[in-house]
Amino acid sequence: MATQLSAKLWKCRDITFDLARQGEIMGILNVTPDSFSDGGRFSAVDAAVSQAGKMIDEGAAIIDIGGESTRPGAEDVPVGEEMQRTVPVIRQLAKQFPGTCLSIDTSKAEVASAAIEAGAHVLNDVTGFRDPAMIKVAAETGAGAVAMHMLGSPRTMQNSPVYQEVVEEVKAFFSEQLEKMVSGGIEETAIVFDPGIGFGKTLEHNLELLKRIDELEVGGRPILLGVSRKSFIGKLLNSDEMADRSWPTVGITAYTAEKGVPLHRVHEVKSNYESLRMMEAIVGEK
Repeated sequence: MATQLSAKLWKCRDITFDLARQGEIMGILNVTPDSFSDGGRFSAVDAAVSQAGKMIDEGAAIIDIGGESTRPGAEDVPVGEEMQRTVPVIRQLAKQFPGTCLSIDTSKAEVASAAIEAGAHVLNDVTGFRDPAMIKVAAETGAGAVAMHMLGSPRTMQNSPVYQEVVEEVKAFFSEQLEKMVSGGIEETAIVFDPGIGFGKTLEHNLELLKRIDELEVGGRPILLGVSRKSFIGKLLNSDEMADRSWPTVGITAYTAEKGVPLHRVHEVKSNYESLRMMEAIVGEK
């Protein structure tokens, strides 16, 4: 398993993050017409590139490009259509922002391979690299690999999700996938895990995972957290307004950073970047 030193590194092709030095913000760039929070706003290449530039200026070290909605009940998008949405954006971002780490949010190996060829550095798979073909792409390209836990599929994940013990079951999934991914040829230092807040979890499951997030590490591999604009925040606040979820997200970033989470996937970069840096200044070196 990873040494203490290598566990603090995340290798993503030719970019390596030293997460012992500082955490990083991953900015969300949805190029879909039906995303739950910003569908259609950045589906044109120029609009997507402009938004990515804004997030980079605000402190995002990673831009996560997604061409298929994973909201509850979402339908599958054909491979060709997902490529048409994402690959031109990735190609333009790689050209315009060569020092920025680019991530493709996909569970399809064909899309992942095309994205890497276009300039992506990270494969962010909401299905957790269950598909051996996704493992093969990551292993052959040296891409960073984000394996997320999800119960079921986006179409079914919120249909009465049940766990005996949610923290232990998510951690067991991480352990199982770490072994499969390393056995499949992915370097251990390329792997990070996402507990999948809101993906096949009730409000109570989400809160328990956040409360005990420091218990989820396996093999010393870092945790990436995505809570931005999630519906559980609206339920807690008794609000359907998307804007009301922004500052609670910043609070969760600060709380989980203090608990040791170094990677935060968000829509609003500036406020979360500042929250992360402030927390690091207060708590000191990891």
